Amino acid sequence: MNFLPTENRTYKVFIDFDCTITRKDVGEHMFLRFGDAQEAQNIIKRWINKEIPSTESWVLLCATIKNFDESMFKEFMNQIEIDPDLIEFIEYCERNKIDTYVLSDGLDYYINYILKKFGLERLTVYSNKLTFDENNNLIPIFPYTDEECKVCANCKRNHIINNSSDDDYSIYIGDGYSDTCPAQYVDYIFAKNSLLKFCEKERISYFPFTTFNDVTMRLEQMRNKKRLRKRQQAFLKRKAIYQQG
Repeated sequence: MNFLPTENRTYKVFIDFDCTITRKDVGEHMFLRFGDAQEAQNIIKRWINKEIPSTESWVLLCATIKNFDESMFKEFMNQIEIDPDLIEFIEYCERNKIDTYVLSDGLDYYINYILKKFGLERLTVYSNKLTFDENNNLIPIFPYTDEECKVCANCKRNHIINNSSDDDYSIYIGDGYSDTCPAQYVDYIFAKNSLLKFCEKERISYFPFTTFNDVTMRLEQMRNKKRLRKRQQAFLKRKAIYQQG
């Protein structure tokens, strides 16, 4: 295997939003608070159990919210906290010319608002979209679905494939169910919660993390290593996708 000199490496970082950037699942709490909580819990459970695809779960969840009050929802979003070390991590990536992308199976309505609140609206975001009809009902739109995969509404794997190459050193940072697929296509994984358990179960190598400070320190170590080995399984999975065309 060939190893690039440290100064010639290009890194691409892909970050989940809910419970990774934020400290709680904004999408889930949105429907538990403003929709029918019991019905929302049942819908989320059915999605996690793979009884319904993500697109259907979002449509059903949005239907649980009646008489949407934008001012109350903004008040809710203003209470959302992010990882205390995220901003420093983003600034570290920018100083070192490391491209970062936010990949979320959530809704742009709250993602964009929260990122802007913390001065991070410059980040590239791929997510589902939220619109409203003439009666102010919530209508989700899914611009990034994959015809061959019905699990996630926003195919994070495709964004990784489209925004990186085998010459890059790709990194995924996540915590949950929607991260289990895309994480398999990157060279290095930072995981916690459900993603960590998935990696352990599937014997996929990963770095555990609690806050983005852990990621920053580990990434700095990686960048200074003379030899940095990529995951062969990720290379083979990406190759299979490239061959599909």
